[in-house]
Parts: sequence; structure tokens; C-alpha cells
Amino acid sequence: MYTFSSKLKTFSLILMAVGLLGIGYGFYTAPKDIKEVEALLAAESHGGHAAVKNEATEAHEVKSEAPIEKGHEATEAHEADQSHEMKAEAPIEKAHEATESHEGDAHAEHEAHLTHVLHQLQNKPWAALYVACIFFLLISMGTLAFYAIQQVAQAGWSPVLFRVMQGITAYLPVGSVLFFVFLILSGLHFNHLFVWLGEGVTDPNSANYDHIIAGKAGYLNFPFWIVRAAIFLLGWNAYRYYSRKNCLAQDEADDNLNYKKNFKMSAGFLVFFIVSESIMSWDWIMSIDPHWFSTLFGWYVFASFFVSGITMIAMVTLYLKSKGYLEHVNTSHIHDLAKFMFGISVFWTYLWFSQFMLIWYADIPEEITYYVTRIQLYNLPFFGAVVMNFLFPLLILINTDFKRITWILVMAGSVILLGHYVDFFNMIMPGTVGDQWFIGVSEIASVLFFLGLFIYVVFTALTKAPLLAKRNPFIEESKHFHY
Repeated sequence: MYTFSSKLKTFSLILMAVGLLGIGYGFYTAPKDIKEVEALLAAESHGGHAAVKNEATEAHEVKSEAPIEKGHEATEAHEADQSHEMKAEAPIEKAHEATESHEGDAHAEHEAHLTHVLHQLQNKPWAALYVACIFFLLISMGTLAFYAIQQVAQAGWSPVLFRVMQGITAYLPVGSVLFFVFLILSGLHFNHLFVWLGEGVTDPNSANYDHIIAGKAGYLNFPFWIVRAAIFLLGWNAYRYYSRKNCLAQDEADDNLNYKKNFKMSAGFLVFFIVSESIMSWDWIMSIDPHWFSTLFGWYVFASFFVSGITMIAMVTLYLKSKGYLEHVNTSHIHDLAKFMFGISVFWTYLWFSQFMLIWYADIPEEITYYVTRIQLYNLPFFGAVVMNFLFPLLILINTDFKRITWILVMAGSVILLGHYVDFFNMIMPGTVGDQWFIGVSEIASVLFFLGLFIYVVFTALTKAPLLAKRNPFIEESKHFHY
């Protein structure tokens, strides 16, 4: 039986405590009104936010000065010709009216810009929390999907890793509750992450009316959206609960009945999963940019969290091996996990490039805006994700010998997990905070909190059952697996 070390437990609690403090600080320091936004933009005289404000201000000043200059020119010309005084008065008055009109428009635009920036900065701690929350939830989902695939494939190499997979998926119930609460808070307008949840966006008589979102209102509405979320989360957790229950029961059984139940259940779950996963990616991520869509998006999101789940299995396995557990796990098992890490990283890159290339080449305005935003405003994380999720795994894990060296796998796994966090960051942040992004206290604290919670839940779950599924029909083959 595994024992949760006091050092690791303390470490996880410290991570959660520091994370909570940082999250609280992020919300506390978020601007509360337009005056605070103006002060922030003025203070950042050398930052990107001030540049945005200055450009907007300069643009308004140019607009305002143009009619004023025209008015003065007209005035001077008419004053030179005293015989046409009556004719000169009309254009002067029109020029002044135009000037006042433009000044009013400039002020209104400036106020609208500040309000928009206010919403973005208020979204920032929420968005940081959301990225970390969904990322760790989907890591456990990726692990669960990999576990189900092993069951259906009747794989002979992996049963010695089943309890590790079940330990990681123990986070799923906890992560699901937190995530569902977050969705409810979004529906109650605690944040502005999902613009289609805004007031008046589907009302033709509202100033916030959006005809594209209104056209999708039959699907994108809060009651239907939250019901779908509940069905997906309950379905995933039900499979996780009963498959683990059957696996534990198999240890004490005299036949393979529980194993056969798991086989059938896993086959049904994978059908439910592939459908629910696609819809989930539309509901929870793509709807943040409701004017944009991609038919590849469900597969793209799946590849990202699937490789993250496999990587987490490798990382936890290597940690347990370093502590003297999992005596039947050998370098061949580690090598196979590394092959999956490499292969799914290449698969993710294929989907990334396919989605990007087709949309970029077609150059349809409604579609290309998604990538224009990310390339212009998120250049470093956007292309950095490709380096971390493709180039780095390709160069490191393509070598067969490197797939068996612990420190290299830990390094590669850390980069892959960080890279896919950045991938989710790229998917979510542009639609929620726009150009007001930076990696600050909120982002780091959110990751620390959910990482601490993940470690605590997973390693507590590993203490609840033996680390070897003793009565699995393929356990002997798995014990003696060599590649």
C-alpha cells in the first residue's frame, strides 16, 4: 500500500494556501470602476495598455482637430471678404457644430473604450482561474479516456499502471464540482467570460444586441448549456466510479465477471465520451469566441488534454518508482508511455497546423480574426506553445534511449504540461481579456492552487487501494512486459 508522505502532503497544502492568497489578491486588485482604469493606464506610460489609450486619444484628437482647422480656414477667408459677411456666418456655425459633434463622439468612444478595458481587467482573475480549473479537470479526463481505451483494447502491457490511472482520475469528482460552480457563477453574471450570456445580446431592442449570437440562441442559452454540462460531468464521473469499483471487486473475485463488465462499460463510455467531449469543447471554450467556429476544434482540444493526461500518468509513475513503489513497472512500461507522449504530441501538431493552415489560406474574415488576434496580441505564447508541444517533444522523445531515462522524461513531461497549459491559455484568454493579458499573480496563483489540490486528491486516492490490480486477466503479461 502506498503511504502519502508528510512532506508531499505539506507541499500540496502550501501550494493551495499560497494559491488562494494570490487568487484573492488578484480579485482585490482588479479595477472597480473607470477611474481606476484611467489611473492604471496613465501609470503604465511605458506599457502596452498606455499605448492603446494614447493611440485612441490621439485618434480622437485628430478627428476633432480636422473640422476645427477647416472652420478656422473658412472663417479667415470670409473675414477677408467683408462684402459676404452674411454668407460667411453659416459655414462658421456649421464648422463649430461639426467640431462639437466630433468632440462628443470622441468622448463617447473614449468612454466606451475605458468600459471595455474595465471589463477585460475585471475578467483577468476570473479567466486565470478558469484556465487552471478546466486544465486540471481535463487532465483527469484525458487519463480516464486513456484508461478506457486500455480496457477496450484489452492491452497486455498496461494493467500494472491501472491504479495510477485511477488515482489521477480521483481528481475528476472534485474538479467537476468546482468547475460546475464556476459555470453557474458565470450564468449569474459574476463575470463577463461568456459574452453570449450578457444582457440584451439576443434582444433586437437592446443596445447590446448581437445578431450572430441571437442566431445561435437556440443552442447558446444558459438553461440548455448548464444542463449539458451537468449531463457530461455526471456521465464521466459515473463511469469513473463504477469502473474503479469493478476493478477493485475483481481483486477479490474468483472469475472475470467484473472485468467483463468493465470491458462493456468502457466501450459504451468511449462512445459517450467522444460525443460529449466535442460538445464540451464548443460549450466551454469555443463559445468564448461565439462569432468564430471550427469543425476541427473538438479533436484539437481532445489531443491537448489527452497527451496531458498520458504525460501525467508518466510523471506520477516515475515519482512512485523513485519512492520504491510499483516494483513490477519496468523501463519497457515507461518507454511505452513515452511513445504515447511523443505520438500524441505529433497528433496535436497535425491538428494545430490543419486548423491554422485551412483557415489562414481561406482568409475568410469571420474565421481569420481568431488567428489575427492571437498572432498580433499573443505572439509569444501562441508560437511558444508550438515549440513546447511539438519541437521540444520531437527533438527529445524521438530518441529511443531517451524514452527510458527518468530525468529526461521528467524534463520533457514538465515542458509538455506547461505547453498545454499555455495552449489552453491561448484558447481562452484572447476572448476574455483581449490585449490586457500578462502572466501575473492571478495566473500563477491559480495554477499553484489547482496543482496543490490535484496533488492532494490524487495521492490521497492512491493510499486507498493496493497499487497492483492483482486479478486482472492480463496482469501476469503486464508484469513480464518487455519491449
